Amino acid sequence: MAQDGRPGRRRAFIGSFTAAGGPGVVAAEVAPDGSLALVVAVNDVPDPSYLVLAPDGETLYTVSETAEGSVAAYRLVGDRPELAGPPVPVNGSGPTHLAVYDGHVLTANYGCGSVTAVPLRPDGALAAKHSGRLQHTGSGPHDRRQRGPHAHQVQPDPSGRWAVSVDLGTDSVRICTLDNGTPALHREFALRPGSGPRHLAFHPGGALAYVVNELTPTVTVCRWDPETGSLRPLTEVPVLSDAPAGDAYPSGIAVSPDGRFVWTATRGEDVLSVLAVEGEALRLIGTVPCGGHWPRALAEHNGYLYAANERSGEVTWFAVDEATGLPCYDGSVRVPAASCVVFG
Repeated sequence: MAQDGRPGRRRAFIGSFTAAGGPGVVAAEVAPDGSLALVVAVNDVPDPSYLVLAPDGETLYTVSETAEGSVAAYRLVGDRPELAGPPVPVNGSGPTHLAVYDGHVLTANYGCGSVTAVPLRPDGALAAKHSGRLQHTGSGPHDRRQRGPHAHQVQPDPSGRWAVSVDLGTDSVRICTLDNGTPALHREFALRPGSGPRHLAFHPGGALAYVVNELTPTVTVCRWDPETGSLRPLTEVPVLSDAPAGDAYPSGIAVSPDGRFVWTATRGEDVLSVLAVEGEALRLIGTVPCGGHWPRALAEHNGYLYAANERSGEVTWFAVDEATGLPCYDGSVRVPAASCVVFG
C-alpha cells in the first residue's frame, strides 16, 4: 500500500537548494518504466539538501543546510507533504545528511563537524529540541578542505545496532551508539590521509562497506564486523580510468541490490562510474555521462539509477544493464539545484 492509500502508487522525493533557485522539497510519481513525473513542490524549509523517509513511509525528514542548521519533518498525506511542526535547530552548522536511528533523527553537520540527535515522537514528528550532540575532532593534510572536522554523512549499519558517520575533514569513519539520547563514540577508524571520505554504502551481504572519497577520485573497500562495530580498510580503487586535470569531486555512491555492482558519481567530470564487485575487491568497468552537470547524489530504485544534477538542475535516470551494470540514459526531469532523490 502506498503512502496516500492508493495501491501500487510509488513516490520519489527530491531535495534542492532554495538559495540557488531550487523549489524546495519536490514530490514526484514513479512510473513502471522508471520515469519521474513531478507532482508538487513545497518551500517551507530553506535548502532541504538531503531527505530520508521514516521506515513506515509516512513521514519525510529533511535537513536545512544553512549556517544555523535545522531538521524538519513532513507528513505524507495525499499529494502535498505537510510540515509537521517547525524546524528543530541541531546546534550545528551546515547539516548535509540525516538518518533515522534508534528512535531519533541523526544529522551530520558538515560546517562544524558534529552529529546531532533529535528524538522522534510516537507519531513520527520531531521533539521540540535535540537530545545530544557529538563533536568530532581532528584534521587532515589538505590545507584548504581539512583544517578541521567535516561530518558529511551519518547512517545506521545494516544490523541497526550502530550509527556510522563519515568525516571528510578527519579522514575517518566513526562508529557510534546513543547514550540517553546523546551520540556516543564507540570507535574511530582512520582512512588514508588526504582521501577525504564523503559517503559510505554497505554491501547487501552486510560484511563490506564502500567509502567514496571526495579529495581523491577513489573508493575505499572496507570489511565491516557488525558484532564488534569495527571497520577495516582493505584497498582503495580509482573511479576514473584517467587522472583528472584538476579536482574531481566524487560525490554519491550506491550498491546494486544483488551486490554485484557499485556506482559512484563524480561532479568535476560529470560522469557515473561502474565498478564490479569481485569478492573483497572492486574493478572499474567504465564511466558514462551523467546527463547533466555536477551530479551530487545517486540512488538506485527498481533497476534504475537516478542522479541529482545540481548545477544543470535536473534529475536524470538510467536503465541498468543486468549483465554489465552499465547505466543507459533514459530520461530526465527539470528540478533546479537538485541535490538528492529518495524513494518510498
